[in-house]
Amino acid sequence: MMIDGVVFDKDGTLFDFRQSWGVWTARLLEVLARDETHAAQLAAAIGYYPQARDFHPESPVIAATAEEISAALLPHLPGYTQPSLAARLNAMAEGAAMVPAVPLRPVLGALRERGLRLGLATNDTEAPARAHLTAHGVLDLFDFVAGYDSGYGPKPGPGMCLAFARETGLDPARIVMVGDSCHDLIAGRAAGMRTVAVLTGIAGIEELLPHADAVLPDIGSLGAWIDGLAP
Repeated sequence: MMIDGVVFDKDGTLFDFRQSWGVWTARLLEVLARDETHAAQLAAAIGYYPQARDFHPESPVIAATAEEISAALLPHLPGYTQPSLAARLNAMAEGAAMVPAVPLRPVLGALRERGLRLGLATNDTEAPARAHLTAHGVLDLFDFVAGYDSGYGPKPGPGMCLAFARETGLDPARIVMVGDSCHDLIAGRAAGMRTVAVLTGIAGIEELLPHADAVLPDIGSLGAWIDGLAP
């Protein structure tokens, strides 16, 4: 089966999760916490390890939406409502300094040169997603960009993946969903797509393998994997 399109997750897939969001979460705690004890409470609420700038595998920061992250923090932040806290998280996310998992322009450009259509489906909101792609000079390589607020629902639902197929006119069976979490892979399979996991997020191979057609070190290996599918 040939592949005509690729849908990428963003965080942990295009961008190294720990290097990007570990620093952002440290800054978030600096902004929100009253003191060190309060910072420790906030960190525990979202499964963040401040000393290591790392995350518990179940941390909502990994694959959840800003609404879900804010819901976890809200009991410790009585001055906020959930909508106001989510809005603050989204505003901070737009300016987050993202660290690419691989040199993005060469890797994504090589996929475009193969004739592939590219999409992005993230549980971040659409505005920060576009800002991050723009900051790294690759927004123009994408035919489709969606966040959980774009009208198609969040992952693990298949809505964003199916929207990419509709907008590009591609058969979902000839699209591969690439992500670093089970949310991504479950979404892709629910949409009838092939799924490829990468190890630039928090999840390990044992967790990802049951949901993936392949597990790669990073998206730099994706082109060779696609070439290997050709008859």
